[in-house]
Amino acid sequence: MLRAQGPLWAKLSLLAGILLVLVSGGTFVGSQVLAARYTAPVDAPDLFGDVTASAGPGARPRSDLKGPLNLLLAGIDPRESVADWIPRADSVILVHVPRELDRAFLVSLPRDLLVSIPPFPHAGYRGGQDRLAHAMYFGSQVPGQTAPDVPRGFELLARTVSAYTGIKRFDAGAIVTFPGFRRIVDAMGGVTMYLDQDVTSIHLRPDGSHRAPTGYGGEGPYAYVGPQKQYTRGTHHLKGWEALDYVRQRYIDGGDYARQRHQQQFLRAMINRARARDVVTNPFKLDRVLRAAGSALTFNGRGHSLLEYAVTLRHLRSESMTMVRLPGGGLDVGGRYAGERLAPVATAFFAAVRANKVDEFLARNPALATPVQ
Repeated sequence: MLRAQGPLWAKLSLLAGILLVLVSGGTFVGSQVLAARYTAPVDAPDLFGDVTASAGPGARPRSDLKGPLNLLLAGIDPRESVADWIPRADSVILVHVPRELDRAFLVSLPRDLLVSIPPFPHAGYRGGQDRLAHAMYFGSQVPGQTAPDVPRGFELLARTVSAYTGIKRFDAGAIVTFPGFRRIVDAMGGVTMYLDQDVTSIHLRPDGSHRAPTGYGGEGPYAYVGPQKQYTRGTHHLKGWEALDYVRQRYIDGGDYARQRHQQQFLRAMINRARARDVVTNPFKLDRVLRAAGSALTFNGRGHSLLEYAVTLRHLRSESMTMVRLPGGGLDVGGRYAGERLAPVATAFFAAVRANKVDEFLARNPALATPVQ
């Protein structure tokens, strides 16, 4: 189960922490002390607007979770240095677990996907067509509150994804921050992964410090000045900040779809690293990594805790997780880039999710499936 500007990526940090819970199997579930230590830091507010906060860390796990399950995961990049910062969903992942609960399918939705965002009275938003990342931005601006209301932002994001995919209800939701991503990777001692193309960072200098903004605003390659961190094609061992920086780059050959590919590659590298260092079988190592994730994780299981999900999905393994790549491309309106749109095959995929027939769909469309490992 288990986030760029899109994904852990804030796709990955979130996805990493939750995946590590699941692939740990009995190690995590079998230790109540470890479970309490991990779940205690996890914030569990209402993310869906129906007052169903997750059970507290001291609650006894229940066994009434049944498949199929659909989970919505979002990653954000909190900028404490920006006084009026309002979150955007820099990464969005949909996770589908079939009725048997022994496998999972993960699909990344482009942050620039052009969607219809429904009206949201909580934030005084009237609705409109915009990019997916902005649903959280609009939903977080609740009148009368000085600080952005991130859970309400997620609520509007969930409503938007529901409208786009036809999935009426998500069984759980989670938000992760990019700082959490870095902590997870560093707690594992970094990751070794193959970089399939040369990438120049638009965000960071070679030493990991932030490049200076031009002062003209914007998010593109010309929004910053100063030396740039370079990533060359080949196998490299990356620290947390390097892994995060690499997988969030989208102003590269292949654009957002190349970024999704890099995030999938990172996920495989992370799972391999976890196994190589016995993270998923050693309670002490697992504890260190999960606590790094937990401090930056917001989770709502609609009345079920993250531990309960780990119990329910304890037979799930990384090799039974499949990344689904939905093709798409840029959409021009009036000669200007308006966002991304997915190919018609995406409509068929979401119908398969709703019907719990993703296996059959991928049998007919094998090119869209990439095993996590």
